[in-house]
Amino acid sequence: MLATLFEPFGYSFFNNGLAVATLAGALCGLLGVFVVLRGMSYIGHGLSHAVFGGAAASAVVGINYFLGAGIWAVVSGVLIGRIARRRIIGADAAIGVVTTASFAIGLALLNRYGQAKKSIEAVLFGSVLGVQPADIWAVSIVAVLVGILIVAFYRRLLFATFDPDVAQVTGVKVAWVEALVMMMLSLTILVTMRVIGTLLISALLVIPAATSRMLTNSFARMLWISPVLGAVAGFVGMNAAYHLDTSASATVILVAAFGFVSVYAATGIRGRARVAHVHHI
Repeated sequence: MLATLFEPFGYSFFNNGLAVATLAGALCGLLGVFVVLRGMSYIGHGLSHAVFGGAAASAVVGINYFLGAGIWAVVSGVLIGRIARRRIIGADAAIGVVTTASFAIGLALLNRYGQAKKSIEAVLFGSVLGVQPADIWAVSIVAVLVGILIVAFYRRLLFATFDPDVAQVTGVKVAWVEALVMMMLSLTILVTMRVIGTLLISALLVIPAATSRMLTNSFARMLWISPVLGAVAGFVGMNAAYHLDTSASATVILVAAFGFVSVYAATGIRGRARVAHVHHI
């Protein structure tokens, strides 16, 4: 029994996938806190579709994925933030315009240049078991960078998340802070979407953060509970996928969803009421 349980750890491809899935879960869980608290859960879904255009262009032109899709991701994220800040249209409409146009570009390139199909399918559906050491390094570097930025700008991020109008009055450059969040989110999606896939990345951004919100009413505690939940989902999901012979990315999301449902059922009305009362400490 134990031999069967530990069997996958004897394969390097599995260990690579396990490492990047666990890191990706933690990273998405951390940034997901800001996404959920700001009521922008659609942003993860939208930005992942926007990056799809950059990934398609990179595959067709033959340039490095991280370079091409990375530039596209950051530009898309900042552009969404700028449009939303003008308040002429809502953030949801801004996301819709930018991301659907970008996704359409990706589809057009895919249809025009069939040789890019294999690369784009990996971006759409994820390829955890095809992870290379470079992917692990990319996720690790972005995770460290995001952690440092959140610690360094904690108070500004806090004020801009809960009350941007008051934050603006007190001297916080809200537009700059929002651009920083969009940049971190874009980089996170960039390095994790080849693992989880465009179609599922938004779930990993939202589910661990939403689960942690039912467990605590403290913003500070959410910032460590959510990454832990995301990392556990990645670790358990990868192992379950191997033994069940199912899609790794889909299994990771299902494990995270199971955790959400379990917490939802266990915490009762009191736990679910916390979503309306999040403290700043």
